[in-house]
Amino acid sequence: MSSHGRSGPPAAAAPEPTFAEQARTLVHLRRAGTLGTLSRRHPGHPFVSIMPYAPDERGRPLLLISRLAMHTQNLEGDPRASLLVAQAGEGDDPLALARVTLLGRAGRVDAAARPAAREAYLARHPGAVHWVDFEDFAFWRLDLADVYFVGGFGAMGWVEAPGYEAASPDPLADAAADIVGHMNRDHPDALVAYARALGGLEADRAEMVAVDRLGFKLRVESRGELRGCRIPFAREAVTAGQCRAVLIEMLEDCRRRPAP
Repeated sequence: MSSHGRSGPPAAAAPEPTFAEQARTLVHLRRAGTLGTLSRRHPGHPFVSIMPYAPDERGRPLLLISRLAMHTQNLEGDPRASLLVAQAGEGDDPLALARVTLLGRAGRVDAAARPAAREAYLARHPGAVHWVDFEDFAFWRLDLADVYFVGGFGAMGWVEAPGYEAASPDPLADAAADIVGHMNRDHPDALVAYARALGGLEADRAEMVAVDRLGFKLRVESRGELRGCRIPFAREAVTAGQCRAVLIEMLEDCRRRPAP
């Protein structure tokens, strides 16, 4: 199937989480996106807004919005909307970063579901406690019709909404930034060893750019050129402790291998 199919990332030597898992992970990690609604003032014209959100248990975005806001007025006229959520990466090429577009119809959260929405939203945006109970504010939820995920150059595809909602964020998601920072700061020689022995690259230096339960990605400099590679874990790692143990074992294996 082509990279525009719905079955997950393109086939590769190193296994990766599915597009559904990657999309859920990105929505889990971020706190705000760009909301697209249909303008009431200019019918049919897209209108975009910065929008804080909190995902519910199925990854659907919960929004806390005032009835005075233009996007709220737009949704009252036409509930169709999209939310773009993009990976953080200041200074990087934005087209190389992951992003996901969630398409659906927005509607107010009913009274029975409001306590759960309130709890989930304030866990992500504690400062909203100062206006969450104002009469002109209400919780809305984007009920999904489809999902489009882009993992970077050459990795993109549609994800069926039920598949997205059934997936779980990667178990290393909340620890990934610390793992990446630690490896880049304290173990640059190990990253070079991984790139050479496991990635097959003549690496002068290497930087870890991402990690998940199945492996990690490196940005490798070789003779002045930059290349990317993915290294699979020897076994699945679902905690930071397991990740550390696997990385140590893999480094020991690299050092036992004969020099090329």
